[in-house]
Amino acid sequence: MRIEDLDGERSTQAFADAACRDLEWLGLDWDGAPIVQSTGLFRMTQAIEQLLASGQAYVCSCSRGDVRQAQTAPNEGTAEPRYPGTCRGRWSSLAEAESKTGRRAGIRLLVREGVVRFDDQVAGEQEFDVAETVGDFLIARRSGAPAYQLAVVVDDGAHGVTEVVRGDDLLSSTARQLLLQEALGLPHPTWAHVPLVTNPEGKRLAKREASLGLAELRDRGVDPRRIVAWAGSSAGLHAGELATPSELVKGFQIRAISKRRVVAPELTALP
Repeated sequence: MRIEDLDGERSTQAFADAACRDLEWLGLDWDGAPIVQSTGLFRMTQAIEQLLASGQAYVCSCSRGDVRQAQTAPNEGTAEPRYPGTCRGRWSSLAEAESKTGRRAGIRLLVREGVVRFDDQVAGEQEFDVAETVGDFLIARRSGAPAYQLAVVVDDGAHGVTEVVRGDDLLSSTARQLLLQEALGLPHPTWAHVPLVTNPEGKRLAKREASLGLAELRDRGVDPRRIVAWAGSSAGLHAGELATPSELVKGFQIRAISKRRVVAPELTALP
């Protein structure tokens, strides 16, 4: 269990405790005490210094506004604008960038040109041109905090993670993480990006959509075995009406998961 708490505004102990309670209620467990990501900041700092020293990363003083102003079609207006490389070779150090601009600077990975390919166990063969669509991406924010892409790569390497299973909204992030693993000399895990669970209108379940959380379902008296059985059925298992994770795990196969989005049932109507 890894608690990713680098986002100070959205990460609190209360949220971490609630997530653990939800998993325990469903019958899921983990080895040892939870690992708190912020306790490994020294590893991320070392990785950033390694990338800077090897010339695979560089200091960037651009703000989000600067990046958006530099956009031209076809990237203009996209959710994540492509970074045009404005600060490549511009600064000799973080101190120089900050003293001459009067503002904090971040660190970007120098992205190689060409397509990044990998085989996803659910989505199949994938190709992403990170240099063309995203450009050199941040690995350390202007606040000094490690960016998500770097943090998970460093942690996965440190903890010996060999399999990554997550939602398919993070499929495009895999290419960036693969590039970071190459740059840091870390092994690649296997990848499996599973379809998100949506409401009947096709929107992903989220607090902003007023979706019910597991805590509320628990308070309403929903049997957790029904939720587990539904999840198992959506993953290609013959789960019946009631099931526990320990009963289903032996028959689980990643490649049996459908590529289609899964619609959440009316769990509040379940006894």
